[in-house]
Amino acid sequence: MSVSPENRRPLVAVAALGGTISMVPGDGEDHAVPRLTAADLLGDLGENLAMDVRAETLAAISSASMDFATLIKTRDWATRAVGEGAEGVVVVQGTDTLEETAYFFELTWTSEAPIVITGAMRNPGLPSADGAGNLLAALTVAAEPRSRGRGSLVAFNDDVHLARWVRKTHSSHVEAFSSDPAGPLGLLAEGAVHYFHPVAERPPALSLENADFSGLVPIVESGVEDTGELLETLVKAGVKGVVLAANGAGHVSAGSADVIERVLPEVPIVVASRTGAGPTFRGTYGFRGSESDLIAMGATMAGWLDPRKSRLLLHTLLATGASRDRVEAEFRLRGDLT
Repeated sequence: MSVSPENRRPLVAVAALGGTISMVPGDGEDHAVPRLTAADLLGDLGENLAMDVRAETLAAISSASMDFATLIKTRDWATRAVGEGAEGVVVVQGTDTLEETAYFFELTWTSEAPIVITGAMRNPGLPSADGAGNLLAALTVAAEPRSRGRGSLVAFNDDVHLARWVRKTHSSHVEAFSSDPAGPLGLLAEGAVHYFHPVAERPPALSLENADFSGLVPIVESGVEDTGELLETLVKAGVKGVVLAANGAGHVSAGSADVIERVLPEVPIVVASRTGAGPTFRGTYGFRGSESDLIAMGATMAGWLDPRKSRLLLHTLLATGASRDRVEAEFRLRGDLT
């Protein structure tokens, strides 16, 4: 007997990569490590799901060990899953680098189907473990037709965040993720997704064809008595590019500015704000090391992108051979709101 389209259950593909959500102590051990598979995690949800689920365990790592190889492997798996009929994809991993995974997918995800990232702050052996609830929320978001076209999303603590804004802002609380200043894209209530905003146009996905992620793209943070020596040392060591987690609205010391001016012909430098909120400026200050000074040298301003997401964008662009002009254009496109 055929099933009418309105009665067909959506299919969601789930990839498990490890993380706290999968961690339990072994026999006679006190410390939790990744042990649970994707099937184990879904088993906790029972048989009352409103969607069909196909699950696979792709890795069993702490997200502190996340790398580009694992991200590309997961993205390719997700692309195949959608090609084989999945209406949405859920990626389950640790929370330490979850915001970076989400933004990598946002940069490179070509499908209209949503890709939803989630995890847990409390492992299954702790009271009030949050993994099952977060996974159910992510499945619900991935199966929701109104999630299509929204790109990479994070479902956590019943909030739905855009990868563009989400950050981990607490080391241990269950409400560890926020999207200041934009706020969550939506939330879950009574098992349904409630979106606050319509689907917005997304920048074109970055191609990963012939991408080479070898080489370093470090983040260097500015601070008191910063002379720029660390930056100069890194450039001499052969880094591909640098993200500066600069003071305030994109400011560095006069000594750092001198170094930046010397090394900019060798490597691209992106300037982001270390504050965690607010954009880099473009034309307010004029002192040595100000945003205007750095722009005049040829540095790229990150706009609203924080240092971590700036690093993901810069590294991905450099891995695909982007020119300086392309780097500037992509940060204008993805980092500015004007």
